[in-house]
Amino acid sequence: MSSKTKKIVVLHMKEIIYTAVFFILAILLIILLTVMFRPGKGDVPSGKQYTPGTYTSTLTLNNNALEVEVSVDENHINSIRFSNLDETITTMYPLIQPAMEDIAQQVCQAQSLENISLPKENPYTSQVIVDAISQALEKAVAN
Repeated sequence: MSSKTKKIVVLHMKEIIYTAVFFILAILLIILLTVMFRPGKGDVPSGKQYTPGTYTSTLTLNNNALEVEVSVDENHINSIRFSNLDETITTMYPLIQPAMEDIAQQVCQAQSLENISLPKENPYTSQVIVDAISQALEKAVAN
């Protein structure tokens, strides 16, 4: 019969505690560095975001051209409105002006076209308005 020798490993409790503390500190340092240096949504844009002025895009509704006018300064969207809205369009599309006012208010508050809630009464018309605003803002973007 052969006898197997068992090895006994002696660990000092102080070494285990130091290793655990340094491991935890290393994990915290990695987390801190990733949080600090990742690109964030809250970054303030440097310099000009827009070229100041008033920009338009055309929206066609039943062969009627309707211009969406967006006024911007260097860093803000100031106002959004229809520039040539007449009675025939408001008669044919009675919800277009309230939809524009709602979308314009949301865009001016958020300063972005992201996360705009479209009215349930007329989501398609509202989406066409948002697309027209987007086209006008593309013209306003500073190079």
